[in-house]
This record gives sequence, C-alpha cells and structure tokens, in this order.
Amino acid sequence: MASVPSLASSVNQRVADALASALPEAGGADPLLRRSDRADFQANGILALAKKAKANPRELATTVVEGIPTGDLIKEIEVSGPGFLNITVADGAIISTLAVRAADDRLGVPLNASAGTTVIDYAQPNVAKEMHVGHLRSAVIGAAMVEILEFTGEKVIRRHHIGDWGTQFGMLIQYLLEHPHELDHKSDSEVSGEEAMSNLNRLYKASRALFDSDEEFKTRARARVVDLQAGEPETLALWQRFVDESKIYFYSVFNKLDMDIQDPDVVGESGYNDMLVETCKLLEESGVAVRSNGALCVFFEDIKGPDGNPTPLIVQKSDGGFGYAATDLSAIRDRVTNLGATELIYVVDARQSLHFKMVFETARRAGWLNDDVKAVQLAFGTVLGKDGKPFKTREGETVRLVDLLDEAVERATAVVREKAEKVGLTEAEIVENGQYVGIGAVKYADLSTSASRDYKFDLDQMVSLNGDTSVYLQYAYARIRSILRRAGDRKPVAHPELELAPAERALGLHLDGFGELIAEAAAEHAPHKVAAYLYQLSSLFTTFYTECPVVKPEPELVVGENRLFLCELTARTLSKGMSLLGIRTPEKL
Repeated sequence: MASVPSLASSVNQRVADALASALPEAGGADPLLRRSDRADFQANGILALAKKAKANPRELATTVVEGIPTGDLIKEIEVSGPGFLNITVADGAIISTLAVRAADDRLGVPLNASAGTTVIDYAQPNVAKEMHVGHLRSAVIGAAMVEILEFTGEKVIRRHHIGDWGTQFGMLIQYLLEHPHELDHKSDSEVSGEEAMSNLNRLYKASRALFDSDEEFKTRARARVVDLQAGEPETLALWQRFVDESKIYFYSVFNKLDMDIQDPDVVGESGYNDMLVETCKLLEESGVAVRSNGALCVFFEDIKGPDGNPTPLIVQKSDGGFGYAATDLSAIRDRVTNLGATELIYVVDARQSLHFKMVFETARRAGWLNDDVKAVQLAFGTVLGKDGKPFKTREGETVRLVDLLDEAVERATAVVREKAEKVGLTEAEIVENGQYVGIGAVKYADLSTSASRDYKFDLDQMVSLNGDTSVYLQYAYARIRSILRRAGDRKPVAHPELELAPAERALGLHLDGFGELIAEAAAEHAPHKVAAYLYQLSSLFTTFYTECPVVKPEPELVVGENRLFLCELTARTLSKGMSLLGIRTPEKL
C-alpha cells in the first residue's frame, strides 16, 4: 500500500503553494512548519522570506492566508505576532488520515526512496573473554538500528567483528596443546553458555599464570603466535576450538538479550587476514601510507598526540605485524567492494573515536570511501553506576553481563507477580513476562538516552512502573489490549464526522507523526528519538483515557467506536515502535 502523507506534510504543502503565489520569487521555500502549543502547527518561515524580499512580514503573511483554502484539511489559520501563522487542522482530517494509516500493515509509514545497503558493525565480544556491561550498549544500540533501517526499506547487513586474533592466542593454544582436555565437555548433550565460559575462564587464568612465571612456556607460546599467523594446520585447529567454545557462550548471552545473531554475520578480525598484505600494498603504492622507522604509517596534519606532534595511524608495525588499523581498513574494502555497502555504521565506544576518525580518513584518501559511500561511528558513552562512576562490582571488578541480565529479570518478575492475580496470569506467563519486562527495561534504559551520553545503570529505576521506563510503555500497551477485550461487541470504527475532545486531538496528531519520526531516527541514527516518541504516546494515551470514557461510563455508540479506534491504533503504534527497539509487548500484564 502507498505511504500516507502526514497532516504536517499536507499542511506544509498548502502553505508553500500559497507562499509561492503570494511571493513568486520564494517558490520552493520552506514554510518552517512545526508543532505548536498555540495551535496545532505554526509556520515561521515568512519572516525570513519577507526580510529577503524587503516586504512587510505581517502583510505578506496576510496575503498568504488569503490564498489558503479552509475546510477539509485546515479548519482555521491566523496571523500572529510579526508574521507567524497559527494553523488548526480540521477534526475530520485527523480521523480520516488515521483511518488510512490503520488500513495499512505498515501504519502508512513510507519506505525511504533513496534506500541503499548499510553494513552495521555491532556487538563485538572477544573470544575467550567474558562479556561485561561494556558490551551491552554496542549490542542494544546496533540491534535497534538494524530494525529501524530495515523498516525504512534499507538492505542491512549485520557484522559482528569479534576479537578472535592476536598474540594472546599463542599463550592459550600452547596451554591447550600441553593440557588437551581443558576444553572437554562434561557430557555429549548441549553445552550451556555458563559451562563454556567457565572452561575458557579457567584455561585463560591458568595459561596466564604459567606465561608470567615460566620463561620456557613463554618462549613456546611466542613461537606458537608465529605458527598461528603462518596458518599451521594443528595450531589453526586448536584456535578454532577457542572460537567455537566462545560462540556457545556468546550466543547464550545474546539469547538472554532476546537478540538473533546468525553465524554467517560473525566475521571476526581473522576474517580479513588474507587481505592485510594487499591493503598495505595498495596504501603504500598510492602514497596514502609511507614508511617511517620501518613501520607503514598514515600521517594527518590536524590530528596531534598529547605531545603536540602529529599522531600517525600505524597500519603495519616495523616487525611486520599488523595492527587493528590494517584489519579495519581491510574490512572497509570488503564491505564496500564485496558487500556493495553505501553506508557503514560502526557502533563502537566513544573512546575509540580518534582511531576511527583516522581509519575513515585513510579509507577516503585511498578512494574506498567517497561521496557515495559513507562511514560513520555511532559512538556511545559509558555505563555508570548509581554513584555516577563507571559501573563496577563492590570488589572493583567489571560487572558480568549475564549477572546483570539475570538480576533485571528477577526484579521484573517480582513486579509482574505483584499484579499477576488481578489480570489472571498463569505461572508460565509470569515467568515469560518477567523476561520480557526485565530485558526490555535494560534495553530501554540504554536506548532512551542519546547514544553519545553516559547513562546510569539503576535497576530500581528501570523496572519502575512510573516515569520514562519500558515497563510503563508495556503496561500502557497491555492496558489498551484489556480495554479492547472489555469492549465486547463494540468494534473500533473511525468516525471523521465527530467533533474531537482536546485529548483525542492531541493523541491523534501524535499518532500521525509516527512515519516522520521513523524517517528522522533512521537518518540521524538516533534510536532514542523512537523511545521519546513512544513515551510521549503513552503519556498522551493516559490523559486521553482519563478524560474520555471509552468503555465505562459507556459513551454514545459512534463516540465509543471512534475512541476504540484511537485505542487500537495507539496499541499497534506502540507495539511496532517497541519491536523496532527490540522490546516485546505482552498482551496481558
């Protein structure tokens, strides 16, 4: 079905047409329409245009108003102040537009006409290492961006650039070679993520202790790194065991996060090994990179280190080893040439901003990025504890991600259980809803903050029924579902002929803005804008439900049907918006 133009875009078009006929030289000028608390919309663009044309803004505004028909779409329009237009839309136009939205599976949200192919690099854990709270944001923000962009029609390719290569593997592989049963499983049945991680943890600690205390083992471990880089078969086979064991663990954590991660999307650092030599050759031959003290470097005039001297990006070290830069540049080549990407999004900690700035600039100089192929870092801030300091355990350790998620689910289940009897939930439903609410709470707390800002991890606040939390939104959804069930035989029907109460109009106008909001969140890589929209939607619904009886006291038939229609469209919009953030909406809570 075709997309539905929003009321804002239809009003904007009417004002623009009248403006073009009143002031022909301003053809195509933007009337700068925005929502207003004085009317439904306010157009502010006339002032600047009048100044440019040396006309009186108030007179120009009056001429524009005379050229705008009122009735079907615009109910009234008045000139205010020095030339602002205050515009009120007709009640019938609100309900008619919403009825067209409701008839469409996509709620009338348009597909992006200039959609391309985006590769999103997110959720990048390290092999043989436990996932901690720092891994949470990349996974949650990345997964939401995948959903939002796919909904706008973008072809999205997921990439999980796991840390699966490097010198630390020499130590691990050598230890496993000398203690071959360290990664054996207790039984042939399915291995839990917990068991896989405890195997890896134990082996990591034991090999580290030996590496630090035994010089001969250290020498053997270092020689093993050379074998790994040379692709010696036995060494590679042992390396693969670490990767496979780690994946059992990763997938169990992503499963807890209610996130779908597919094996072909996991392309770690090792996936680009065969390209590294060629990447260096291309950079050196084109003059983008130069040899400096034996290392292959890229220099930047505007990027200086703490000492004030230019800081180079080291692509290949003087000993011939490759750094992260070589891998990241090879990944860009692969994503642009082989995957056909028109945009690359890296969901990576803000502390790596300098590295990515240098990598992207190098790729631009090499011609791998250009005006048609862009790369951006969706940089995120730090997760803080209640005290405002980076989140640690009491012992000062980083917090294990699994512990955090389990605790969130436990707290949420207690919240669900308190109300369970009232809504008639079974024990199985309490457990399931507890998971949806707990994991939703963690995701929403992250996504409702602008990614670049730090945020405080406060479970008490996250599972609270009051305030800007996902539980508040999930309850709003479940409540609407309950209202629709209680309505019995009466069905949701749109009635454009009715006069609307202020709370109905406010809710209707907000519902109509969903498509424009999605386009904005996609273009700006801003999932927090979706969260803010949904919170406002729930708040407007609460006001509407308080002020406008839907089921009891029973309103007049057509009024009741129209209100049920608004309820149903709100529920569908909430559910769709929440699913874009990776959050489930239970039917009963």
